[in-house]
Amino acid sequence: MSLSSVPARLTLLALLSASTFYCLYKSRRLRHLKLSLNPNPNLSVSKPKLFFVSQTGTSKALARRLYDLLAANNLAFDLVDPKDYEPEDFPKETLVLFVASTWDDGKPPPSAKFFANWLSESADDFRVGSLLLSRCKFAVFGVGSGAYGTTFNTVARDFSKHMRALGAMEILPVWEGDVDSGDVDEVFDAWSAKMIGYLKGGVVENGGVLVSEVGGDLSDAESDGGAADEDEEDNEGGADSEIVDLEDIAGKAPLKKTVPTAETNGKLNGKKEMVTPVIRASLVKQGYKIIGSHSGVKICRWTKSQLRGRGGCYKHSFYGIESHRCMEATPSLACANKCVFCWRHHTNPVGKSWQWKMDDPLEIVNSAIDLHTNMIKQMKGVPGVTLERLMEGLSPRHCALSLVGEPIMYPEINTLVDELHRRRISTFLVTNAQFPEKIKTLRPLTQLYVSVDAATKESLKAIDRPLFGDFWERFIDSLKALLEKQQRTVYRLTLVKGWNTEDIDAYSNLFSLGNPDFVEIKGVTYCGSSATSKLTMENVPWHADVKAFSEALALKSQGEYEVACEHVHSCCVLLAKTEKFKVNGKWFTWIDYEKFHNLVASGKPFNSMDYMAATPSWAVYGAEEGGFDPGQSRYRKERHHKSSH
Repeated sequence: MSLSSVPARLTLLALLSASTFYCLYKSRRLRHLKLSLNPNPNLSVSKPKLFFVSQTGTSKALARRLYDLLAANNLAFDLVDPKDYEPEDFPKETLVLFVASTWDDGKPPPSAKFFANWLSESADDFRVGSLLLSRCKFAVFGVGSGAYGTTFNTVARDFSKHMRALGAMEILPVWEGDVDSGDVDEVFDAWSAKMIGYLKGGVVENGGVLVSEVGGDLSDAESDGGAADEDEEDNEGGADSEIVDLEDIAGKAPLKKTVPTAETNGKLNGKKEMVTPVIRASLVKQGYKIIGSHSGVKICRWTKSQLRGRGGCYKHSFYGIESHRCMEATPSLACANKCVFCWRHHTNPVGKSWQWKMDDPLEIVNSAIDLHTNMIKQMKGVPGVTLERLMEGLSPRHCALSLVGEPIMYPEINTLVDELHRRRISTFLVTNAQFPEKIKTLRPLTQLYVSVDAATKESLKAIDRPLFGDFWERFIDSLKALLEKQQRTVYRLTLVKGWNTEDIDAYSNLFSLGNPDFVEIKGVTYCGSSATSKLTMENVPWHADVKAFSEALALKSQGEYEVACEHVHSCCVLLAKTEKFKVNGKWFTWIDYEKFHNLVASGKPFNSMDYMAATPSWAVYGAEEGGFDPGQSRYRKERHHKSSH
């Protein structure tokens, strides 16, 4: 081909132009990449970010504490809620800290879902590449519950993994908080101090040098290594499925670093104390008397009320207990649920199985009675308390094993019940329907309750927030376990407006599974605002609402159950099985306690009809008294509300 020809010259010109364009493009690309890997510290950068991923407020509170500490050390950060942040701006960040909680099923709270999804999708998208966050340094502190097993602190771990996958450098390996060790403040403060030390001193934990993004006084150098070793991460924080509360004891939740530490937290001979110092202090503040390492007792307001002659609780109206002689206790402060309406605000530990030091049942009973009677003695001299009632109160005849927690988790529950019966103290035990095998092995009780907080799988998960993955199967099996019981059995329903009051058909379908003697239907008690619950007074049903629900449920049973009793003050209604407890048109929901104890002592088989007693007219549904004992004096509080004017 002759170069003198026009086509040949045009072809050569095109090749030269293309080569020149490619070289220019490649040069600019390499220059841009170099700048991204080695940013100029003199360029203006955005203020470092401190993100909190929180549902109930604990992570937010911890992040706020760190934010104040950073400010005190002249380290300026922005405190950021992920829901208010645009993820597309994240590649611009140079330094970020996370305080992140894990919510249901190992997922982030709803407020951080969009951000977490963006981070995960970016890390998995090959088109994004591993240099997107190459200018960013980060650290993560996780807040989670070891009781959730494999999903323990998943959000914090995922954040770390995805950040490293996108090229970010980890200042510290993930620290994980588990409300198990009882030293929240010490551990979080230790992490915070270490973080501030790195930010001010410039040395990252893996031996590299941290480029200052805060104060501008640290040397600019490349780190020898960014990400923590993957195997190290996997081996850290081995979460025992034992205790505890996710993040619900806001600002108090025991946290622990994931690296091995010396055994503390009240361990004795390899066994943990269920009640840590922090949990003990919180429960004592609420009026609990802690027994040993895992039990508790507390005087009920209705016990004090009947001591003063001002009326008894709904159990007095429904079953004839003497409220001033009732002891409210539990042999296990731990529970397997984290119910939204928990009236203890989740200040007790949670767990799936018994993994703690165990106290002797006889010592528990002795201590419970001693502590209870000491509280009764303090009522001496209170207006309305007569010497006769005070002396009766000093000799408890009933024990409500429903104070808090899950009593059947205690391995020696049968021995404890036997000891109470030996002392002729009746037993009303409430279980949260997550331990069906334990229910099957229970010996005769005066009355056995199963909490039926919802009628569908979805609503039960939302309301009870159970630890078990197979919570629904356990719930159903717990109801079926009642079929084997010969003594009195009860479904206990707690109505929460907006959560479970529309499922009448579904509730009705559950009746045949356990065939309970009674169904207690009670409006939820509002316990004030709490970081652990979003309930308000709007979720509390009126007594008229509870009555309407109860009547509709009785109607669904087609005569198998009828509305038998009510206690207006407690917003509570009782359905009873008609073929058993309605004799010649008269209700027999009360209990002959002396006969019950004689039957237990005989060692012979007996059933719920063998110790029933007639219900007084004032306790029957629709009575003018509304379940209030006319032998007591009705006392109405005067409420002086502030004027809005």
